[in-house]
Amino acid sequence: MVEEILARLVAFSSVVGTPNAPITDWIADHCRSHGARVHVLPGPEGDRANLFVTLGPADVPGYVLSGHTDVVPAGEDGWSADPFTLRVEGERLYGRGTTDMKGFLACALAALPVLAAGPLKRPLHLAFSYDEEAGCRGVPHMIAELPKLCAKPLGVVVGEPSGLQAVLAHKGKAAARLEITGRSGHSSRPDQGLNAVHAMIEVLGAATAHGRDLEGGPFDARFEPPHSTLQVGIVSGGRALNVIPDRCIAEIEVRAIAGADPGALLEPVRAGLAALEPKGFRVDWTDLSAYPALALPADSDLARLTGELTGRPPCAAVSYGTEAGLFQEAGYDAVICGPGDIARAHRPDEFVTRGELAACLAMILALGERLRA
Repeated sequence: MVEEILARLVAFSSVVGTPNAPITDWIADHCRSHGARVHVLPGPEGDRANLFVTLGPADVPGYVLSGHTDVVPAGEDGWSADPFTLRVEGERLYGRGTTDMKGFLACALAALPVLAAGPLKRPLHLAFSYDEEAGCRGVPHMIAELPKLCAKPLGVVVGEPSGLQAVLAHKGKAAARLEITGRSGHSSRPDQGLNAVHAMIEVLGAATAHGRDLEGGPFDARFEPPHSTLQVGIVSGGRALNVIPDRCIAEIEVRAIAGADPGALLEPVRAGLAALEPKGFRVDWTDLSAYPALALPADSDLARLTGELTGRPPCAAVSYGTEAGLFQEAGYDAVICGPGDIARAHRPDEFVTRGELAACLAMILALGERLRA
């Protein structure tokens, strides 16, 4: 049943930043058919929604299985077949989102008939978000609604691909778009214009120097690299070589070790951008995304539980980010634990294996048995 559900999920393109009603409607119908209570939580965009599903009594503490329904685009070269049609070759199941993270969603949905067959004394909730791939934009709206939807959960398992090994910590992130507007003119008279590209080079030069300073610490040996980082990812500007560019845009991000505020690490860059205004430039700063680091104590009940369910000791930390940090910031213990390998995500011929799905389904069913006790 897991493979059939995964095939249906993969067939919904559900690319980040696009309407997601087709996939959420299908999931909602599937959950209702097994007696679960479904809350569709529209986001402010108007064409996207989170889903919160409950099996068992909502007025007592239980556990949340958290995942996102969106995927990154599949326009890159290298796909051997249609990325939105599940392709099975031996143990491997190929398709966009199989690892990140529709494989986990399929396991959670496949477990519902078994979980519904016997009464749960404590609930199992499914929290499926949208636009995670754009910097966790959807899940904050759902987290804000949780106190109205259920008793405070005992823990949240975020099913990002981790080899089904519990992950206790990850870095936080903040990203921003910088825009500089100057004054155009002929390149033979640079004194009569304001070169936005030159101004951006000045700002980004200081930003990359700030990034090098971050390499000097503070350090956290659980992460690779063991310090916070800054990257300039996109720069664009100019129309022709003989025209003074009057506009330049850049996008930057920081990844912050636990205990460091990602937003604060960007403040020196924001200050450098603002310093251009007295020189006649118009500047604009747009926050693109932000989420905090995750840091779950190794001796927490949730860490022990996931270790028991998987039969594997927890991993101390990873450098990629997830929605788990946002759940923890809101006061809920959270851990990462899902099937697949993050190294396969966002790449052509993304895949998950049958064995990985079987192990994840077994973990969820084992959790269900504990909720019956």
